[in-house]
Amino acid sequence: MTRQISLGSVKVGGGAPISVQSMTTTKTADVEGTLAQIYALAAAGADVVRCTCNDQDAAEGLAQIVPRSPVPIVADIHFHVEMALAALDAGVHGLRLNPGNLRKPEEIKLVASEARDRGVPIRIGVNAGSLHPELYQRFGGATPEALVESARQELAYFEEVDFSDVKISVKASSVATMIAAYRLAAETFDHPLHLGVTEAGPLPGGLLKATAGIATLLAEGIGDTLRYSLTADPVEEAKAGRQLLEALGLRERKGLDLIACPSCGRAEVDVIKVANEAQEALSALNIPLQVAVMGCVVNGPGEARHADLGIAAGRHRGHLFIQGQIVRVVPEDEMVDALVDEAKKIAAEGVAARLAARDAHAEEEAAADRALLLDDKGLDANRSNERIARIRRRGES
Repeated sequence: MTRQISLGSVKVGGGAPISVQSMTTTKTADVEGTLAQIYALAAAGADVVRCTCNDQDAAEGLAQIVPRSPVPIVADIHFHVEMALAALDAGVHGLRLNPGNLRKPEEIKLVASEARDRGVPIRIGVNAGSLHPELYQRFGGATPEALVESARQELAYFEEVDFSDVKISVKASSVATMIAAYRLAAETFDHPLHLGVTEAGPLPGGLLKATAGIATLLAEGIGDTLRYSLTADPVEEAKAGRQLLEALGLRERKGLDLIACPSCGRAEVDVIKVANEAQEALSALNIPLQVAVMGCVVNGPGEARHADLGIAAGRHRGHLFIQGQIVRVVPEDEMVDALVDEAKKIAAEGVAARLAARDAHAEEEAAADRALLLDDKGLDANRSNERIARIRRRGES
């Protein structure tokens, strides 16, 4: 387990819940515009937000943003030690320093001393694209060993001034390099690790690359906080980070988790269309439910019995179910409305109350639909009973 640091009210490392970070794309000097984006990121699932501090106007903007922000603010520092000190004066909750860009030991130690005295943590943000030339030459490129060595050197400067309130990232745009670098970092340091595939790119490719790297490491127990670095609205980064943690069971569900079958020959509705409509309608409710959209009444309720709420389509009707139990049968064109209505009632009344209020004839109607579909294209559509009889006859001979 890593040691723990605090970014304002957010604990990182030491067994704390894995946190989601993102970064604003506004000019930090635009206080109102930046705050609007910070609030949007927080609503989408960001626990911490980073803002650039690249000039005097940005530093002054941070002084106004920090006290009004709903989440802790980290200042992003690249080349100018003066901006790191100004950000500390602005009251930020954390700093991110890039060792490849801020290189003078005396300046690095000055920032660390100031941060130490204020109780402000620093992320050592190593990036394969801005690795110190000496390390690049010594290791023959931006290798995992070079990235970790960059972090180690920076940490040594911090230790000279007795500063250890640190988290570390060793990002690369190559997923394989990123994974190897973080594995090595986990063996080398006991500081919290901030995960990310840098410059992952636009959707959908960037989302896939970032997920491949971050999820692999999280599944191995590596990582304490994360950021999706997407060429997209940063709200998409926050959403992706939160959804990944929920999917891995590492954070409690905060919003909708919609599951849907991929459709097949048994489906009698356009499952993709219904699922997309349900996703849009239910996401707006911001209710922490797992909702299933299934294209088949034969297997649907059983396959999705773990879902809080779901609907399975068949014979131009929808079987509405709660935790696998049929509660209503509705016309096909009312399926999405029925899901939305039931989701609201579950949020207001609870699952037990909604199960108690189920239609007494719903299961009977659903069973009749399933029986008709089984005869047509259900469980024995591939002539399985005939094949089983043939196998049994062979065994008896």
